[in-house]
Amino acid sequence: MESVSHENRKFEPHPDFAKDAYIGSPEAYRELYEKSIADPEAFWAEAAEELDWFKKWDKVLDESEAPFFKWFPGAKTNLCYNCVDRHLKGPNRNKAALIWEGEPGDTRVLTYQDVHREVCKFANGLKQIGVKKGDRVAIYLPMIPELTLAVLACARIGAVHTVIFAGFSAESIRDRINDCGATCVITADGGWRRERVLSLKNTVDEALEGVDSVSNVVVVKRAHGDPFPCHYKEGRDHWYHRLVQDQPIDCPCEEMDAEDMLFLLYTSGTTGKPKGIIHTTAGYMLYTYLTTKYIFDLKPDDVFWCTADVGWITGHSYIVYGPMQNAATQIMYEGAPNTPDEGRFWEIVEKYRATIFYTAPTAIRAFMKWGDKWLEKHDLSSLRLLGTVGEPINPEAWIWYHKQVGAERCPIVDTWWQTETGGHMLTPIPGATATKPGCATVPFFGIEPAILTDEGEEVDAGILAIKKPWPGILRGIYGDPERFKDTYWCKWDGKYYFPGDGARRDKDGYIWILGRVDDVVNVSGHRIGTAELESVFVEHKDVAESAVVGVPHEIKGQGLIAFVTVIQGREHDDHLRKELVEMIDKSIGKFARPERILFSSDLPKTRSGKIMRRLLRDIAEGKELGNTTTLADPSVVEELQRQYEEA
Repeated sequence: MESVSHENRKFEPHPDFAKDAYIGSPEAYRELYEKSIADPEAFWAEAAEELDWFKKWDKVLDESEAPFFKWFPGAKTNLCYNCVDRHLKGPNRNKAALIWEGEPGDTRVLTYQDVHREVCKFANGLKQIGVKKGDRVAIYLPMIPELTLAVLACARIGAVHTVIFAGFSAESIRDRINDCGATCVITADGGWRRERVLSLKNTVDEALEGVDSVSNVVVVKRAHGDPFPCHYKEGRDHWYHRLVQDQPIDCPCEEMDAEDMLFLLYTSGTTGKPKGIIHTTAGYMLYTYLTTKYIFDLKPDDVFWCTADVGWITGHSYIVYGPMQNAATQIMYEGAPNTPDEGRFWEIVEKYRATIFYTAPTAIRAFMKWGDKWLEKHDLSSLRLLGTVGEPINPEAWIWYHKQVGAERCPIVDTWWQTETGGHMLTPIPGATATKPGCATVPFFGIEPAILTDEGEEVDAGILAIKKPWPGILRGIYGDPERFKDTYWCKWDGKYYFPGDGARRDKDGYIWILGRVDDVVNVSGHRIGTAELESVFVEHKDVAESAVVGVPHEIKGQGLIAFVTVIQGREHDDHLRKELVEMIDKSIGKFARPERILFSSDLPKTRSGKIMRRLLRDIAEGKELGNTTTLADPSVVEELQRQYEEA
């Protein structure tokens, strides 16, 4: 692969931040990192002593059945215990755990003592209806406290949770339930999104048609209205408030083996069949605990806000498990970032004096598109650290985030990781790492990356590989061990983990993610990652977001089609199109000129905010589109199709 990036700006950690940080200098980071690579088992064993165990491990790592690694075999613990019970022994029991705000403006605050009580009641309710250790429980809930409670209640009794984002279609729910054989579903009558109620229970009822494994459905009453219309099936369905109201307020934690399955989380696969990613208990527990502590420099008085949904891995690791093991106070918000207006997130930051703000690049580009006026209405001075997650962030969005949100004083942790990795892999350490806009920078402790060719030769720009196993690594794909090996261990004789991303290493040793290897385009013999091409467009002052895809070209091999979103109120015409082409000529070369540039109000994205480049390729190649119901806004695809045909 070739890299076309020319980003040279560099930002040292702010001295005021570094002096109080857990890791406050490059030397401190290097010392810990070298220790973690030289003797990883000793490093992870020492870190594990910070958590609570019912029984200690026989050994730290068992590689005898690689790539099915085992961490802390012989140990017994419980993740719910480490998230909740261990905080009840001191003053943290009265500390706010969840500060929740619903989209209509209703609020709740739960202390760690409150969470313990409600989780125990919920766990006892699940046991009463027959849920037991090892059963799979599907959770289809909006971003309400009961979502966190449900996850923790499952972990407490040893049931395997599979959270399904509360925006997926009935067909998507059915596929996941059938794949894992879930016996129970936890849902709500509805959930708020952009000032309307989504009928979640009705979607679940549709999904369960023809499904034999599910014998119980627990329904949280969330929607307003008396009553909100949803079907209630006697003998199968249980109102949550009735199920828990008379339950005991204590429920002993199940003693879980280190490698007992904790959860399944489904991610899309190239075959069309979703992959059930397996994460187990002890290794994932430790990895989310330590990454949260060090990467967010999480302190007892922080107010932490990760804007993700618990339906995605970010919500599992950095809303539920990582922050709660660290006794964090965190914000949880139900609705959209532009309801009732585009200042909602900044209103919440000001209202609750958030100190750490962790969001996706696509959200940052949306904030840019909406304009600075929404930030200027609110006091963001409480913020001390910012983060990004989900995809590479283009440098200009990074700079905007740094200046407009962070006031040039908040470090930005640009984190690269995956559903499969369980937690952060490449990331700045905020008190120690000099950051570069758009760069994932350095590996976390215990992570040894390499950049390789297909043949395994180390290069400056190529395919990212991970040399050593780490505690948070996935343990397999549910019911399909061969697919697990074929997907993640298919290259380099199975010696290294293959994440599927391209990367480059710069002169400082920093790693830049170039995007999925599937998104590499070959233009006139040049293999270039689309993420770098997109960054060139976003450097223009009028552009908020872009996506570039390759299409067959009889001369170049592949030609480029660019889809561009402009900042609200800015013109998008042939003059802007010409300026963008000139930027490509100057930054990369005329060979990379796009065949077409299309302007649109938005791009097709998943509900987690990732751009669906596959759909854009289908539009550019005139192919028939598949199911688009899982997109955040399916109408965007229709608009782009119409524009493309008219252009």
